[in-house]
Amino acid sequence: MIGGIKESLSFLSLLILVLGSTSAFHFPSSPLTTSSQFCRHRLQMTYYPSPTETEKEIYNIPNSGWKSKQWNWGSARGTGHDAAMICRRRWDSREERQKLVQSLLDPVEFKASYPDSEVPFEEIKLILGLAWQRGRWDGSDGGPGGYGEVLSIMADARRYEDEDEMISALNFIEDVSKRFATISRNAEELKRMKCIATEIQGRHHHAGKEEVFMDRREVAGMVLDAMGFVDNGL
Repeated sequence: MIGGIKESLSFLSLLILVLGSTSAFHFPSSPLTTSSQFCRHRLQMTYYPSPTETEKEIYNIPNSGWKSKQWNWGSARGTGHDAAMICRRRWDSREERQKLVQSLLDPVEFKASYPDSEVPFEEIKLILGLAWQRGRWDGSDGGPGGYGEVLSIMADARRYEDEDEMISALNFIEDVSKRFATISRNAEELKRMKCIATEIQGRHHHAGKEEVFMDRREVAGMVLDAMGFVDNGL
């Protein structure tokens, strides 16, 4: 009994610390304008290096992250459960969810304008995982052949957890783009997704890491947007 109380107090202390630290991510008050072009010539874009693409620990929770043996995705015990509780609290505001999706849909512009406000991609993966988990009940995960399969791959912690983060990012883009037809709302956004995937896969040997990372963010944002994440939450 005493041990349980100590564990609860410890988690509450961690929650307060994490929610305080995440306030450093200040999103812009006005929405960003997303590009209406599909196959863009990214060679002319300027990309900004960022450690938020390679950090594996989430919310400063020790032994967290998809590859951690203590993550235990889907279990009521483990760092995955602790991170999920914090994640749901952090993104319980529709306004904040809207800003997050906007930042992902135009990641290069967002990074250039707000270099200290980027959400770590490991947290984006957690948000996607929770959204796909929720989507099993209302079909927003795409149903059979949809993103439930990507969630299983992500929980397996191999294909998107390669030692080479660029390979992990390319694998993620490939798997996510292939299933987008199960949730896309119109031909325009489906074409946009296909063009992003085709372009980066066609010349990934010549693309820089930051370019691949920005594409990974964009496809993640498109999935959250099409799933209704802004309105439905986690």
